[in-house]
Amino acid sequence: MTRRLLVTALSALALSGVASGAQAPRAGQPADAAAGSTITGMVRFEGTPPKPRPIRMEADPLCVPIGKGATFETLLVGAGGGIQNVFVYVKDGLGDRKFPPPTTPVTIDQKGCRYLPHVFGIQVGQPLSILNSDPIVHNVNAAAKANKEFNLIQPKGVPRGTRTFDKPEIMVPIRCDVHPWMSSWVGVVSHPFFAVTGADGSFSLKGLPAGTYTVEAWHEELGTQTQRVVVDAKKGAAAAFVFKPKGK
Repeated sequence: MTRRLLVTALSALALSGVASGAQAPRAGQPADAAAGSTITGMVRFEGTPPKPRPIRMEADPLCVPIGKGATFETLLVGAGGGIQNVFVYVKDGLGDRKFPPPTTPVTIDQKGCRYLPHVFGIQVGQPLSILNSDPIVHNVNAAAKANKEFNLIQPKGVPRGTRTFDKPEIMVPIRCDVHPWMSSWVGVVSHPFFAVTGADGSFSLKGLPAGTYTVEAWHEELGTQTQRVVVDAKKGAAAAFVFKPKGK
């Protein structure tokens, strides 16, 4: 075999090895989310849901006009029984796969004397952008336990603040010391397989490799539920959670 033919053969062999390796990432390497499957599901409430309670903001007259009509988001149940603001994530089953954090930040805003969103998720190491859209002073007090606590005060017109979380933590409560009715929750995970239910109680966890997982649904008042879910490489999987009123 000539030198040119030998080099060509070795190059073809190397390219073949790269291609076959890309089809099945080894444990400990990032997974290709675009090639994965999806868990779709619903979270529902069993029983008669309570009516949303109005938020009284008279303690700060500046909040009254911009927060008019606001209600507490502790338990929001839609017309079909779906529960909004449930944090759903893969709790177990990913092994030692690694998932680099996104560089695109997640934003929490202080608007209408409320935190928006009320429940959200973020990946370990992903930037959290903190914004105050109100014409008054607020603060973001994150009472983390596994992570480092922070308390960012933001008067009107100050630039966005940025923070990150170094460890997984379910869930981190966020409070405003100026306006005690303001609250938010953030779920910090080491992977991208999490979601927050919409107004109809639906969620989807996209890009999962085929396998068996433990999926957890967390609600700030109703607690948590876990479910074993088997994900098919082509068909994905479905999951359903039903919460009852607290104490029943």
